[in-house]
Amino acid sequence: MSIRQFLGPALVLLAASAQADLVVIAHPGVNVVSLPQSALSRLFFGQSAELPNGIKAIAVDVSGPSKDQFNQTVLKKSPQQVDKYWARMIFTGKANPPREVKPADVKAVVASTPGAISYIDKSQLDGSVKVISISQ
Repeated sequence: MSIRQFLGPALVLLAASAQADLVVIAHPGVNVVSLPQSALSRLFFGQSAELPNGIKAIAVDVSGPSKDQFNQTVLKKSPQQVDKYWARMIFTGKANPPREVKPADVKAVVASTPGAISYIDKSQLDGSVKVISISQ
C-alpha cells in the first residue's frame, strides 16, 4: 500500500473539516431576514442590484478560499464556472464582478456600506452586521 492510498481518505476528511461554516451577512439596515438562493445568485452574478423587496443591494465578494466555498455551496457553481462567466460579462461589457475584499476587512466594509451583502465564517460574527438566512 502506497502512502497516497493510505493518507488519501484522511486528507479528504481534513480538507472537508477545514472548510468554514459560512453565513450570509448584510448591513444592519437591510430590511430582510431571509433571501432565496436564486436572489443571492442574481445579486452576486450582477443580474440584479435589488433584493426581492426592491431594496438596493451591493454584493461584496471575499478573496480566498471562502469565495470558492460560497460559489460552490450557495451559488452552485465551480470557481472555473464563475471565472468563465465573469470573463464573458466583462468582455461583452454587460457587467462587472462584485467588489472583492480581504477576509479581514469584510465585516467593516459590510457594516459601513448601506445595502451591502457578503459572507463570513460564522465564528467571526458580531453585532456589527446582520445574518441573513438562505431559503430555497
